[in-house]
Amino acid sequence: MSTTVRDGLRREVLEANLAIPQVGLATLTWGNVSGVDREAGAFVIKPSGVRYEDLTIDDLVTVRLSDGAVVDGRLRPSTDTETHRCLYLAFPSIGGVTHTHSTHAVAFAQAGREIPVLGTTHADTFNGPIPCTPDLTAEQCARDYEYNTGRVIVDLLGQDDRRAEEIPGALVANHGPFTWGLSARESLEHAIICEAVADIAIHTLSLSPVGPPPPHLLERHYTRKHGPDAYYGNPGRASSM
Repeated sequence: MSTTVRDGLRREVLEANLAIPQVGLATLTWGNVSGVDREAGAFVIKPSGVRYEDLTIDDLVTVRLSDGAVVDGRLRPSTDTETHRCLYLAFPSIGGVTHTHSTHAVAFAQAGREIPVLGTTHADTFNGPIPCTPDLTAEQCARDYEYNTGRVIVDLLGQDDRRAEEIPGALVANHGPFTWGLSARESLEHAIICEAVADIAIHTLSLSPVGPPPPHLLERHYTRKHGPDAYYGNPGRASSM
């Protein structure tokens, strides 16, 4: 199998990484995006510690999906590479992964709390709360820490690819959000939405303790964008970030 990734993937991954600070999701170098080419058996990811303003397409690193070996690139890949690889192996539907330390989503992660569904803004994208993992054990941190970070997400979702499609993100306790999608760009869009609904939830909960909205309202908002009866948007026209 060739590990040469398809045309356009490196450019897509570069543009998604460059967008992280532009949309306010990262401080310094605290975030990364990857995109996978399953036919090539490899994914492309941001290198470790490189500032976004210095990042070029030649800096990106290509990693083999089967074993995590670097197959193209002169720099070390992101320290979160093994987490991305774990998610790709567990969920065949996903084509891109984004990790950030965005403020409001991290606040929920540090509190060990899921982001609850409090309105239709959340339900438009996530078909349920954005869940939070349990703490990693001492053993999980001591050995294969980054891969185990992916494992706790996979276990949280029951290694269920359908659930990963319906809830395209999770919080790692005391760490932060990982989101995914059909492409690198879509995974970034889900990171933007995750941060936005976390911000809205904190404001809502500060005003009043609230219960969940009516399930039929949430279902209507999710299904009008997702599934066989979806009618949001226009064919051939990309949605806005």
